[in-house]
Amino acid sequence: MRQRLVIVFLIPMLGLLVVLGGGYAWSSAQSVQQAFFADNAGDLSYFVTNARQALASGNSLVLASEIERYEELYGASVVVIDRTGIPWELNGRETRLDEETLARVSLALSGRRGETPQAMLPWAAERMTLVEPVFTDGDVIGAVVLSQSMAAPRAAITQHWGWIAVLGALGTAAGVLVVLRLARWVLRPVRRVDEAMAAIEHGDMDARIDKATGPPELQRMILVFNNMAAEIERVLARQREFALNASHELRNPLNALLVRVEMLATGLPESWDDDVEATREEGRRLVRILDTLLSLSRSGHGDAEVRAVDVSELVAARAAAWDDVAARAEVRLLVRGEPGVVCATDAFVVESALDAIIDNAVKFSPRGGAVELGVIRRGDAIGIEVRDHGPGVPDDELEAITDRFWRSAGTQNVPGSGLGLAIATDLLASIDGALDITAPSGGGLCVTLWVRREAAA
Repeated sequence: MRQRLVIVFLIPMLGLLVVLGGGYAWSSAQSVQQAFFADNAGDLSYFVTNARQALASGNSLVLASEIERYEELYGASVVVIDRTGIPWELNGRETRLDEETLARVSLALSGRRGETPQAMLPWAAERMTLVEPVFTDGDVIGAVVLSQSMAAPRAAITQHWGWIAVLGALGTAAGVLVVLRLARWVLRPVRRVDEAMAAIEHGDMDARIDKATGPPELQRMILVFNNMAAEIERVLARQREFALNASHELRNPLNALLVRVEMLATGLPESWDDDVEATREEGRRLVRILDTLLSLSRSGHGDAEVRAVDVSELVAARAAAWDDVAARAEVRLLVRGEPGVVCATDAFVVESALDAIIDNAVKFSPRGGAVELGVIRRGDAIGIEVRDHGPGVPDDELEAITDRFWRSAGTQNVPGSGLGLAIATDLLASIDGALDITAPSGGGLCVTLWVRREAAA
């Protein structure tokens, strides 16, 4: 937007400078040439008066001395022509005229006065030639030719145009500075809105914009934005409070209900064992759902505590923590990969995401199967692979596997809430990580937790 504003303001300003500068440059050139023509025309009139006396008397001594001084002073050339069209040889100098000048001399001897020179570019001609007839009592008795170099007016015009170019460049620079400051002033309120939106995107829900920022048109938008941000903050706070309260409030009656189920089971005959076990499993499933809700509500609070973490040790520690659970399911946990892999990350987030994935892998692995855990490197990223050999997921369902409460049609009978991978995805996103899920050729799933900030050696 800033570039568009600069272009919108700068192009008309540059066009105006070009038009005004070009007009003034042409006007100054004409003024210099007219002054130059007027001065030489005055000098020519002076020599015409003196040539009249000299031609009438036939004495050229006085005229020759004046012409010599004039030529030495101004570098011009003055030639006196008698009525026969032959130049006078003044001071022993032989004069030759070109064909164009001779043609103009013929016109002057016929009684026609020279035309006023027209304005032209300074480099259009090397010399300016003026021819004026000499009259006495109405008869033409000769002509005077004045030839002057155009170097002086050319230098004066070039100097004027140089100053115009310098002033134009300074004006352009000043205009660019003004346009940049104007664009910055115009966009300052928009930039504040953008900064506030970015802050909210990064979790700072308290970010607001001063109501007096910008023009009245933008203040209305800022008011709407502040109200929207406040409403979003209230909604998120209510959601988290609801999840926390629901998790805590439902846990006690659920535990009490499970205790009563155990007490009732002691007085029931063996024919009720299947129903009792189903009730226990449903209770445990509710407990897992409550734990999941609690994790979701807490994951949105606080910033990541980034520090150097030995990912290899972290994976080994979590595998050891899950050994008992895996043993009850008759599943082996195998840890592989290179040791001593260190990266800068939040250990709690990685552990929580890894627990959710290990839980899924153990849950869906067949009895006697194995879950393989390993640490890999790829460029500047570090990955933790969790590979199971369970039923897996069809390729067309892989994209939906991280959606909340999603369950595959082939695993509906397996206990679970459908939130494990969704939680892992959200947790990793909070530390600039990612979750990669593939279906390997041997069956099962391979879930990779990518941590993208590798510590310096």
